[in-house]
Amino acid sequence: MSLGVLFSILAAMLILSAFFAGSETSLMSLNRYRLRHLVKLKHPGAIKTHNLLQRPDRLLGLILLCNNFVNNFAASIATVIAIKLYADEESIIAIATGILTIVMLICSDVTPKTLASIKPELLAFPAAWIYTPLLKIFYPIVWFVNLFVNLLLRVVGIDVKKNRHDALNKDELKSIISDSESLMPVRYQKMLMGILDLESATVEDIMTPRNEIIGIDLELTIEDIINQIKFSPHTRLPVYKTSIDRIIGFIHLRKILALINQDDFDKQTIINSLDKPSFSPESTPVHVQMHRFKHEKIRIALVVDEYGDVQGLVTLDDLLQEIVGELITDDITVRAQSDGSFLVDANITIRELNRVMQCSLPTEGPKTLNGLIIEFMETIPEIGTSIKLNGYLLEIIKRDENSVKLVKFLPPK
Repeated sequence: MSLGVLFSILAAMLILSAFFAGSETSLMSLNRYRLRHLVKLKHPGAIKTHNLLQRPDRLLGLILLCNNFVNNFAASIATVIAIKLYADEESIIAIATGILTIVMLICSDVTPKTLASIKPELLAFPAAWIYTPLLKIFYPIVWFVNLFVNLLLRVVGIDVKKNRHDALNKDELKSIISDSESLMPVRYQKMLMGILDLESATVEDIMTPRNEIIGIDLELTIEDIINQIKFSPHTRLPVYKTSIDRIIGFIHLRKILALINQDDFDKQTIINSLDKPSFSPESTPVHVQMHRFKHEKIRIALVVDEYGDVQGLVTLDDLLQEIVGELITDDITVRAQSDGSFLVDANITIRELNRVMQCSLPTEGPKTLNGLIIEFMETIPEIGTSIKLNGYLLEIIKRDENSVKLVKFLPPK
């Protein structure tokens, strides 16, 4: 062959080598979830690519088979050209090998792979149309090569079929949502995070604690009860005798307000209007409680411990707030200060504080910031006390006899 033909063949081999190297990177760099979306949209190239990636071992075997053949053939052609040009030079083959290595590294390896990693779909979809028939033609060779590859992998304890999956776990999905700031507003990110956290949250994490439950004590006078009904901020209230542990039922204020002006209105009228009380164990998962509210068509339940004692109260609004955040914004539990710190109501739950402040305080033990501080200090700290809690600096601003009320929270820089 003439030198012109040989150089043409060498150039063609370099182009083919660049194609195989780039297509390998592009196919392996594809976003699998975007690919599935395009498959649902009936994109022809995406469908071909998706079918090839179902067996990545076969695809890689085909690409590497072709790429190695092209590279070896290019080396042979370069050797022939070198001998033709400088037959008398003893070191010409080594020189030609060095030059070809540099040219292939730049033109047929790094450049196409870099481009493919930046724009994988640009090369992956056209390449799928080429690899599909090639895989059928060279299938016996690819199958034979993969047979030994799979045997070698099994020797080291890897089963190709069992490890062929790309499913995301919950933490990986959270990372994807956290990194999607440019695709969705922050409030939607928080909602999705709340949904993902439903599985790990229990009603104990979100309930209104026992000491904050507002209810109607039938031991009070009828005048006091009527006054409480008229000015209650809630639409449903528990009704009990002396103690919340002696719960009788729940009353809907819309129902009772229609009767309150009647002359014969008394405590018995209230009792006759009560709905049957509902109880939930404190370990009930939030998503289970939500399903129970829907199934039983109720909106409120008392939370009890293993001994049956009332520990708190949970409502449908509490469950929704776990997903969408605070529904009522009048009571602000976290207030930003001009110095970069935050004033935090110590009754805030750890889960809500983690969500609002983007911090990572432990949620396994105490459920409120007040409880976490007291457990850490093993006492109720005095006003002005500063502590470092799990890497976060806190200062006690306000307290009463048995709890911390207000904390200055300084997030790490």
